[in-house]
Amino acid sequence: MSDISAYAPAQSTKPTIFFDGTSSRRRQVTLTLADALEIAEEGGAPVRWSYADIRRADSPPGILRLSSITAPPLARLEIRDAALAADVTARCLRLDEHRTSRRGVVKIVGWSAAAAISIVCVVLFGVPLAADRLAPLVPKPVERRIGDAAEVQMKTIFGRNVCEDPAGKAAFTKLVNRLRDAAGLDDDSMMAGVLPTSVPNAFALPGGKVFVLKGLLDKAESPDELAGILAHELGHLKHYDSMRGLIYNGGTSFLIGLLFGDVTGSSAVIFASRSVVEASYSREAETAADTFAIEVMHKLGRSPKPAFELMFRITGKEGGSKLTTILASHPLTEDRLARMTREDRPVGGPPLLTDKEWQSLKLICGSGKV
Repeated sequence: MSDISAYAPAQSTKPTIFFDGTSSRRRQVTLTLADALEIAEEGGAPVRWSYADIRRADSPPGILRLSSITAPPLARLEIRDAALAADVTARCLRLDEHRTSRRGVVKIVGWSAAAAISIVCVVLFGVPLAADRLAPLVPKPVERRIGDAAEVQMKTIFGRNVCEDPAGKAAFTKLVNRLRDAAGLDDDSMMAGVLPTSVPNAFALPGGKVFVLKGLLDKAESPDELAGILAHELGHLKHYDSMRGLIYNGGTSFLIGLLFGDVTGSSAVIFASRSVVEASYSREAETAADTFAIEVMHKLGRSPKPAFELMFRITGKEGGSKLTTILASHPLTEDRLARMTREDRPVGGPPLLTDKEWQSLKLICGSGKV
């Protein structure tokens, strides 16, 4: 015979409060500890919660707050009497089953570590691989829009307008066209210009854009020195290095932008400006661009060595300490200098510019100081 007292209403010196989950009304109830927990409000039909379904909910000290996995999500029972709380707790064998156990913590830590390792692998291997594969596949209109965004940011940093002296511009256009023809670049939309800033650098941007900064032009002593630098930048353009770096620096957010078409918004401009100001190509990219420059200069019957003599002069005078010098984006190494020396050949082609054209190019931004 069962214990009749186990089925009697549980008496409490403190009120037991029940929220049924369908309204915000506080209900003062009586509990009956039968084969299930019966929650009864005077004058109302009792609510039955199976002990196996009852779970502990977060509560302040002195209150046992319970919920049921089969009740409405917001249903709560609040027991304030310690003895009654102990009786109920003794019957609810799965009361804390939903809480994280020590084993559960270990599992969470394990999954977190695996996720962290996955992220590192994506950053170190996945994004570079995606950049290598995607860069040549970016549609030309999209690449031009990205280049336009980068150009706006770069002009904000280095100069508002491209230098437009007619004679100097004609000489610069002649030099660029000769290099482009020798390089086999038939993109009529390619754009090149000189920006009025004393920083010695040159950039290749997505969309066929190449810019020389006046500081580099001022330090050049011959058309061949400038031509070798430009040929090197055309190599980066030919190999999609700027676009590859843009995708790599932008990471997964930029890849998502490529997929969904949001590549000209703020994120694109931020990553474009970073690539422009802090560009640092890989050793493989620099070697490939050097090879390209050597081939172009040899096709023109000129030596690639003067370009690296120009870079060496910049290194000697400025020590490569400024972030925006050409040495920051194209690190000069002894290996590269030695290679250019080995590739030096006697001049066999006509001058790239006449002396008069070279002097006009040197004055493309005017004779005043920037």
